[in-house]
Amino acid sequence: MTFENLLPGPPPTSLPDDVDARSALESALAGGEDVRPVAAAHPSYSLAWAVLAEQALDAGDAVTAYAFARTGYHRGLDALRRSGWRGHGPVPWEHEPNRGFLRALGALGRSAAAIGEEPEAERCRDFLRDSSATAASELPAW
Repeated sequence: MTFENLLPGPPPTSLPDDVDARSALESALAGGEDVRPVAAAHPSYSLAWAVLAEQALDAGDAVTAYAFARTGYHRGLDALRRSGWRGHGPVPWEHEPNRGFLRALGALGRSAAAIGEEPEAERCRDFLRDSSATAASELPAW
């Protein structure tokens, strides 16, 4: 016999879209430009920080990646809280504006692992999986 949890969990959290920041980031990426000015102009936009972290990881600079990812992660937590998130519950990958936070969380885990901070890497791995199984399968593993 199997048992189900009959208590409903928290509802999924969907972050609002930041059209101006998204447009600036897309333009910078399409033009092969540095993303740092986008992060500076839109510091609450987690996706810009996540992209910077991913670029730093790709370049082999785990310390810089860690700093960018941590910034994106914390800015994403702020946005989640403003959107009604209470510290747990789904943050669906399928909702495009959530991807900045989820990518920053993934980059934080990867960069933490790269600098030998395994307890944080494991916390990030668990948090990512708990937030969005899809994101955990779509983003690079560490």
